[in-house]
Amino acid sequence: MVTLAEVAQHAGVSASTVSYVLSGKRSISAATRARVEQSIRKLGYHPNAGARALASSRSNIIALMVPLRTDLYVPVMMEIAIAVATTARAHGYDVLFLTGEEGPEAVRRVSGSSLADAMILMDVELEDERLPLLRESDRPAVLIGLPADTDRLTCVDLDFHATGALCVTHLAALGHRELAVIGEAPAVYERHTGFAVRTLEGVRARAAELGVRVLHRPCEAGYAAMAATLARIFDERPGTSGFVVQNEYAVEPLLTLLRQQGRAVPEDVSVVAVCPEQVAVQASVRLTSVAIPAQEMGRRAVELVVAKLAGRRADEIGLLAPELTVRASTGPVGGVPVEPGEGMGPGEDTGPDMGPEPVTGPGAGTGPAAG
Repeated sequence: MVTLAEVAQHAGVSASTVSYVLSGKRSISAATRARVEQSIRKLGYHPNAGARALASSRSNIIALMVPLRTDLYVPVMMEIAIAVATTARAHGYDVLFLTGEEGPEAVRRVSGSSLADAMILMDVELEDERLPLLRESDRPAVLIGLPADTDRLTCVDLDFHATGALCVTHLAALGHRELAVIGEAPAVYERHTGFAVRTLEGVRARAAELGVRVLHRPCEAGYAAMAATLARIFDERPGTSGFVVQNEYAVEPLLTLLRQQGRAVPEDVSVVAVCPEQVAVQASVRLTSVAIPAQEMGRRAVELVVAKLAGRRADEIGLLAPELTVRASTGPVGGVPVEPGEGMGPGEDTGPDMGPEPVTGPGAGTGPAAG
């Protein structure tokens, strides 16, 4: 078994420095901390959790609150959770998963006990009932998500407002004037779940700027639900030529239904998705998409909470700028290339030239202040 002294020798530091890195009791330079953490990983050092807890009055556990709801795409939640667990382990922490829909009660259990030293919360709602307790708690906490009021909170998330704007910018630049958003299940919007609401706000704001019409329709999982939703969209807006999909369960049913109706993608209809990269590239038509940076969000959340535990200042709000990758599912309206400014209205910007590489696009609201 690797000892703390062996880690110190490998990193070229004292044993007390290794101990301080693990416990967070003293401030250690970033370079030294990185060297010690690299030695810990390379040697496979695993501190005795019981001894550490007794010595530091800490559990060396981070609680991850990740309610597993049937109306959300669980693989994304699990990808974030795995990133949290692996990053925490690299910093010498274990992770306690709290998967029930307990709301404030879960925060009370952690705050009022020695279960965990800190908390990371997922599935954040705009008016999340857990937030007042977090503000009162002395336990460091980080949200993976963005509530309406971020006062005295630390958050990391994809900039979903900018994501929605970027999708509209891309479709509008291709000449699409009638767009439909196929969203998450209705319950997600009824709970005012932050990522879904903010994406829709970004879509609507950018569409208003560009003079593009948008119709939003939530959709339950399943082929039948998608068929009913698509029929409703074309009944209400027969000229719809562009779709923004924020519902992984709807992707393949949508592509299948469009094909059955004789609507070719992208010659007749263009589709942009907000989804994991794997979903986009494995679809029956490779999707133009904004990827969900699940691993990056999980990693950053742990780094922020570890910094808090060590008494270091952590950024209050960290929004990741979206990147749109153009693939086979989007093209000009009717397959006819659009000249710059054509069909956009007087004085309106068509958005950036969308090449084959990932883009963020000026004017698409991708800056950190968006959202």
